[in-house]
Amino acid sequence: MSTANNTTIIKTEKAPAAIGTYSQAVQTGNTVYVSGQIPLDPNTMTLVSEDFAEQAHQVFRNLRAIAQAAGGELSDMVKLNVFVLDLANFQTLNEVMGEYFSEPFPARAALGVAQLPKDALVEIDAIMVLG
Repeated sequence: MSTANNTTIIKTEKAPAAIGTYSQAVQTGNTVYVSGQIPLDPNTMTLVSEDFAEQAHQVFRNLRAIAQAAGGELSDMVKLNVFVLDLANFQTLNEVMGEYFSEPFPARAALGVAQLPKDALVEIDAIMVLG
């Protein structure tokens, strides 16, 4: 973590390193803005699989690692934006997400997109409120 201008940059080796000009997450006050996570293995920086469910699990593991680096947990996430290549995977997304979140669930948007970085099948960003 590094601090500047009342913001704290969240960084952990337990989640993939940024592959562009962004931080894994930025905290201001008790709010943490988590950059979009794709299903990269943080050790190899490669996609974990070509299977949607396995990719979704890896994205949630990456989100959890960043949440913990910020001093929180997935349950502190209040908003998710989910981007998928194929909305036919919507039910699988719900099933996988149900393994990581319980009620009350965070607010969420799920959008079908034409392409994602590294040809991932899913990407999720989040807003988290600590304490």
